[in-house]
Amino acid sequence: MFEEVRRKDRLLGHEEAIKLLEIGEYGFLAMAGKNGYGYGIPINFVKDRDALYFHCAPEGYKLESIKENPCVSFCVVGRTHVLSGKFTTEYESVIVFGKMQLDLSKEERLRALRLLVQKYSPTFTAVGEKYIAGSFHRTAVMRLDIQHLSGKSKRDNEKISTI
Repeated sequence: MFEEVRRKDRLLGHEEAIKLLEIGEYGFLAMAGKNGYGYGIPINFVKDRDALYFHCAPEGYKLESIKENPCVSFCVVGRTHVLSGKFTTEYESVIVFGKMQLDLSKEERLRALRLLVQKYSPTFTAVGEKYIAGSFHRTAVMRLDIQHLSGKSKRDNEKISTI
């Protein structure tokens, strides 16, 4: 169902790809827009087990598009380094394919928001709890169930990886 990576020599090991998902700051969520055009957005996320969680407003084009077609991809790019004299770029990236789930229980939504606070604001968990409590009623949480993932990297002599 999923295309194999053409450049097998650039495959990132599974554990390295998972690590990049765990430490990545943000990624690009790509979906089929409800108007027939591709639609991609940068978005924060957190990995938990075999899923990724995102938060957003409870309405909008993104949610409308996902309701029509929950099959999405999500790409995280780690460190990059342009090698000008070699006309190339070192990079590391991972791409995930899966189906987005929108109808999550109150408990799962709350757990996901707490995981996001732990990832992005670990020294502000008490304040994070207040934010969650104050905006929970107007915050949607989406879960991307990972069906397939692959990572790629290109590294020159020195290792640039953050993982």
